Amino acid sequence: MTLTLQSAARILDEHGLLDEIIDGRTWTMDAADVADSDRPFASITYDTRTVADGALLVCKGRFRPEYLDGLDERGLAAYVAETDLSERTAAPGLIVTDARKALSLLSAEFYGRPQDRLTVVGITGTKGKTTTAYLAHAILNDYSDGHAALFSSVDNCLDGRTYEESDLTTPESLDAFRMMRQAVGNGMRYLVMEVSSQAYKVHRVHGLTFDVGAFLNISPDHISPIEHPTFEDYLYCKRRLAYNARALVLNTACDHADLIRQDAARAGAALAEFEVAPAQGGAGVEDIPGVPAAEAPRAGRVTARIDGADDAFRLTADGRDLGAFRLLIPGAFNVANAAAATAIALQAGVPADDTAFRAIERVRVPGRMEVETDEASDTTVIVDYAHNHSSVVALLDHVDRRYGAAAPHITLVTGAAGNKAIDRRQEIVEAAQRRIDRFVFTAEDTDTEPYLDICNDMLRHVTEPGVETAVVVDRVEAIRDALRDARSHPGRTDVVLVIGKGDERWIKDLNRHVPYEGDDCVVKRLLSEPLR
Repeated sequence: MTLTLQSAARILDEHGLLDEIIDGRTWTMDAADVADSDRPFASITYDTRTVADGALLVCKGRFRPEYLDGLDERGLAAYVAETDLSERTAAPGLIVTDARKALSLLSAEFYGRPQDRLTVVGITGTKGKTTTAYLAHAILNDYSDGHAALFSSVDNCLDGRTYEESDLTTPESLDAFRMMRQAVGNGMRYLVMEVSSQAYKVHRVHGLTFDVGAFLNISPDHISPIEHPTFEDYLYCKRRLAYNARALVLNTACDHADLIRQDAARAGAALAEFEVAPAQGGAGVEDIPGVPAAEAPRAGRVTARIDGADDAFRLTADGRDLGAFRLLIPGAFNVANAAAATAIALQAGVPADDTAFRAIERVRVPGRMEVETDEASDTTVIVDYAHNHSSVVALLDHVDRRYGAAAPHITLVTGAAGNKAIDRRQEIVEAAQRRIDRFVFTAEDTDTEPYLDICNDMLRHVTEPGVETAVVVDRVEAIRDALRDARSHPGRTDVVLVIGKGDERWIKDLNRHVPYEGDDCVVKRLLSEPLR
């Protein structure tokens, strides 16, 4: 499908976004008044550096009029903006009420509405999005013989087999539709994608309807002047998924579940639910906070029953037994993610008796609950992306369940994001300080805020007198410090938790991605070195 000035104006007008079209001195609502308005755009972009002959430029965010200087000579065909920029360009302008919404709608059209040729799954929640996305993708990829794509905060996969590191949890709309187009060209039939609160806040998925949406959980996060001003705003953005999904999968233990059920009912979305429940006889779930007692099976419900401390579990769907499972990814919270992925796949059309559900037992998520051991010193190291209160609590719950009998000495290597989510610094400390023995505060990601300031901010929130603390800004040296301490105490069982970065091969500093080895690789390398 081609995108022209006329078709772009029609789409924007249909969605109530078009204010007017400005072409020199002509102000009009009829694109036919503009010369060559039926000529297809050669490209669409929001980056002035990529403007070439026939390009449509969407001026979003902190766009400055002077960015348009010189673009006429490079062939700018038209622009989309929230204000008249005709003093800087002779190209016609589509003036809109919201440039980000316009970008999403026009990108979908430019790339031929690839979402219409895919079964699209969108997953939101404060924690568990990535793991659930990987598990759901594994089922759908197995069921479709390798024809499922994935957009996640860790990797993107556009051909069912090749994974490349991603930059954002949810891509910018233009990039998302471009990648969808590529996935369709590769023969993909399914797409599983994470949907962040920011994706709805800044309209990266505006106009996109998910065939299946999943709401995993909600707790305060991303509260800052540049993200969500309040928890209510954060939850409101998450809830938009219910209004943009044909079917919604919901965690029965989710806070505000009744509100989200009301959202689904108002939107006319079919509602399915999932839960983690005690095994027959009631064993194995008592130390998972917030898990409700099992209810009688009802239509559209997937239940995972944990059986013992090793996180083995049995799945049922609407009371039908799907079998016993054990994940490669440890943690009872990942059993909940497996139940969510199963419910998603069922809603996406996978028959309950299909062997594709077994694919969840083969899934590893890079940088997620990766365990390394040093048997000589009785040290276990867990690398994970935990980065907020709820995920740190879940990680420590797992440590208690799996290693608590040995009364381990626990060290937490952690940082926090700079310039945003300020509350995380206190919340991570409060989640851990009464349950661990030592903090090592270190660099994570920042725009302009100094790493040392972030570490010291976290340090001042430590109020538990019995916990040791250290600040080691260099992340590799921080991990080295934690491992050296753990391995230097014969006869002591140690657990070292390295959180926040996982297998990311960069650290953000001064708005740049600086190459970094990755926590997973650093841990493996340091454990292979002799203790010095």
